[in-house]
Amino acid sequence: MGDFMANLKKLTILHSNDLHGDFLAEEIDSKLVGGVSMLSGYVNKVRNEEKNAIYCIAGDMFRGSVIDSEYQGVSTIEIMNMLSPDVVTVGNHETDYGVSHLLFIEKCAKFPIINANLHIKTNGARLFKPHHIIEIDGMKVLFIGILTEDVLSQTKNDGLVGTFVDIDEAAMTVGRICNAYNRIDIDFTVLLTHIGFEEDKKLAAKLDPAWGVDIIVGGHSHTFIEKPAVVNDIVIVQAGTGTDQIGRFDILIDTDNNCIDSYTWTTVPIKEDNCPRDEALEKTLKFYKSKTDVKYSRLVTRLKKQLTHPSRTQETALGGLFSDIMRESLGLDIMLLGSGSVRSTELGPIVLFSDLCECFPYDDAAYMIKVTGAQFKRMIKHMVRDGVWAGEHCEFYQLSTGLRVTYDRATHEYIRFDFHGEPIDDNKIYKVGLQQFHFNNLEDFFAISLDEVSENGKPVVISTSCRSIFDEYLSNHQNLDRDITGRLVII
Repeated sequence: MGDFMANLKKLTILHSNDLHGDFLAEEIDSKLVGGVSMLSGYVNKVRNEEKNAIYCIAGDMFRGSVIDSEYQGVSTIEIMNMLSPDVVTVGNHETDYGVSHLLFIEKCAKFPIINANLHIKTNGARLFKPHHIIEIDGMKVLFIGILTEDVLSQTKNDGLVGTFVDIDEAAMTVGRICNAYNRIDIDFTVLLTHIGFEEDKKLAAKLDPAWGVDIIVGGHSHTFIEKPAVVNDIVIVQAGTGTDQIGRFDILIDTDNNCIDSYTWTTVPIKEDNCPRDEALEKTLKFYKSKTDVKYSRLVTRLKKQLTHPSRTQETALGGLFSDIMRESLGLDIMLLGSGSVRSTELGPIVLFSDLCECFPYDDAAYMIKVTGAQFKRMIKHMVRDGVWAGEHCEFYQLSTGLRVTYDRATHEYIRFDFHGEPIDDNKIYKVGLQQFHFNNLEDFFAISLDEVSENGKPVVISTSCRSIFDEYLSNHQNLDRDITGRLVII
C-alpha cells in the first residue's frame, strides 16, 4: 500500500478571474471584504501552508477602476506583480487600451502571460507564448491559454490582430500543444480560458481524452458556481468576479497515470477573519489612490436618490438615465446603451467624478445609424433571444425614453412595441445611437449588417467621448431622477 500511495501527490490550485481593477476592500456589515491586499494575504498564506501551491488568473485584470484607467493598466500590472500569480491568460478587456499597449504591458509583467490563439493576421505569428509549464515537486503542470473570437469583439478596432475563430479551432490548438508536450511526461494539464462558462463546457466536449486535459479554469461570464461542471471527465470551474472570493482546488494527482485521483473544490471568501493583509501592497495602492483622488474627487452632480443597475439583462433606473442623457444630448430618436458598459450596481445620490469613471469606464465614441422601424424590431428581437436567458454571454441594451416594448419569451413575439405612445412605424426611419464598440460589432450583437443599415444613410460619428457627454450633462443638471417605467418588459 505504501508504494501505491507514494505515487499520489497533492497540488493546490488557487484561481481568480475578472478582477477588473477591483483593488480596494469594501466595508460590509462593518467588516472589510475583498480587495487585493487581503487576496494577496490569502494567496501568501496558502503558499506558506501548502507544499505545492499554484495561483493562476483567467483574464480581465484590467478595467473597472479609476486607478486602472488613469494609468492605462500600468498600475494594475505593478499591483499584479506584487500579487505575483504563477501564470495568467489574457481576457477581452486586456485589449481595451489597444493590442500594441497590451504587448508593452506584458513587458512590465513579472509573471508569464499566455495565450495560444491571438495572432497577427498577415503571417499567423502568435502574440504570446501559448503555454507555460510549471515544475513543482517533481511534477510538470502544463497551462494553455485560450480566448475565442466571440469575446474578442474589441480587437475589431485593430485590423491586424485576429484569433482562431471558434471553439472547434480552439480545440484543435489545444490538441496540437498537448500532443507536442506529452512526450516530456506532463503530469497535469490546465486550460486557462476566458470564453465564458457555457463555452467552456462546449470546448471540453470537443477535446480528445488522449490529450490529457484535466481541468478548465475559466472566466469572462462572471459565473458563481456551487460546484464544478464535469464534461468529458474534465472539471470546469470559475470564481465569479472581482476580489471578494477566490477559487481553490485541492487535488491528489496520480503521477503514474497523469490524472486526478481525487479533488475538492470550493470558493473561499476574502474576509478579514481568514485573510491577512499585505502591507507592502497596501502602500503601493495608497500611492496610486492619493494620486487619483485629487483629480477625481470633484463633485459632478447630486441625484435625487441613489439609482441602481442590478442586472445587465433588464431595464434599470441607472441604465435608463444614461441612455436618456445620450439621446437628449445627441439629438437622437433612440439610444441603445450597452448594459455591460455600466459597471457599478448603484450611483449617487452624491456623484463624484471618480464615481462616474468607475461606473462608466469605457470612454469610446458614439455613432448614429439610421434604421427602419421593422429593422429596429428585428435588432431588439436578437437582443432578447433565448441564449440570453440560458446564460450565454450576450450583449444587452438599455432603451431610452419613449419606447415601450413587451416581449413574450414563450411565443418569441412582441405583445407591444410602441414609440411615444404609438406602435412603431415599420417603414419610418429612426436615428439610433450606439457606442463605438457596439457599432463595430453590429452583425454579432444585432443580427443586422452594416451594408443593410447604410442603405438608409451613412452611419456617422456624433461624439468622440461618451463619458464627456455624461460629465457635461450631469454637471449642468442637479437632482435628476429615474424610475423603471416598463421600457422593456420580458414575459
